[in-house]
Amino acid sequence: MITVEKLKPLVERFEAVQAELAAAPASDTYVRLSREFSELGPVVETIRAIEAAQSERDGLIEIIDDRSAEADMRTLAEEELDKLRQRLSKLEHDLQILLLPRDAADERNVILEVRAGTGGEEAALFAADLFRMYQRYADHKRWKVAIMSASESGAGGYKEVIASVAGKGAYARLKYESGVHRVQRVPETEASGRIHTSAATVAVLPEAEEVDVVIDDKDLRIDVYRSSGPGGQSVNTTDSAVRITHLPTGLVVIQQDEKSQHKNRAKAMKVLRARLYEMERQRADAERAASRRGQIGTGDRSERIRTYNFPQGRVTDHRINLTLYKLDRVLAGEALDELIDALATEDQAAKLAMIENAGAGDE
Repeated sequence: MITVEKLKPLVERFEAVQAELAAAPASDTYVRLSREFSELGPVVETIRAIEAAQSERDGLIEIIDDRSAEADMRTLAEEELDKLRQRLSKLEHDLQILLLPRDAADERNVILEVRAGTGGEEAALFAADLFRMYQRYADHKRWKVAIMSASESGAGGYKEVIASVAGKGAYARLKYESGVHRVQRVPETEASGRIHTSAATVAVLPEAEEVDVVIDDKDLRIDVYRSSGPGGQSVNTTDSAVRITHLPTGLVVIQQDEKSQHKNRAKAMKVLRARLYEMERQRADAERAASRRGQIGTGDRSERIRTYNFPQGRVTDHRINLTLYKLDRVLAGEALDELIDALATEDQAAKLAMIENAGAGDE
């Protein structure tokens, strides 16, 4: 187990960042330091709480071991020690959770995609129900939802709807929603009252940050030459034309419209940046498509992470075998946190178990 003593460098880094922040002007560096400060804060706060509790524990043990102390005082110290050990155990567990490897995407905004799966029109209606659930949940979290594209069905459902969800920790919470969601209910069009089963797929993807195209000078080969012109007075008689080759990608940009080599170079760099940015966007889109394929499966009824049973008013998450008889509240976005909290706790427990098992193997 990690001891507080081993975490002193982390506390020292927190104090250093705190000092740098006090002196740093508003800049990119300030933003980076602020982010690091907010990430380290809860960890250092917990470490200090553990140190204070350990000091208090040592003091109580001294009283208990002091045979010259009054019996009542020693009895009271023993009672306090029991409570303190429980609090210390919880603090140490909290610290373990805080020290778990973080998903770098957790604080990102989200691209949310909901698609009708097996079940025809009923599946499209269910996809719309799910999307509204996430909209309401986002409202509770004060996140902003913006529909990017939507394909509606004839009865008012969604064949597909894609939206951005912007807000603090959006991906950290919604990432557990990716997969196939199954519904069991009697469709409005079903005259015999027979329960139908249909499905919708949900993909939750971290939104790619805007690409900052940083071009290293050593990655460029810049050639200048005399630009070709139609002749007469407009012929450029100086070496003002610019050809820039981006060596890692092989992209070549030529600019010769301006008589100034400086202006031609600036224009060429602007074009090069735009092309590199587009290449990066296409790569990110390809990765997102691959991630989506891995997340949502085929949309078949049997590949489900959660079932919404309307006749019984229950929601069951099959990954953790948790059932809530709060269907209306879940769909209203009010009780969705109960499912997400349980999934996050299970995820943390699995990560802790992996670390502990790895530690046991090293012994």
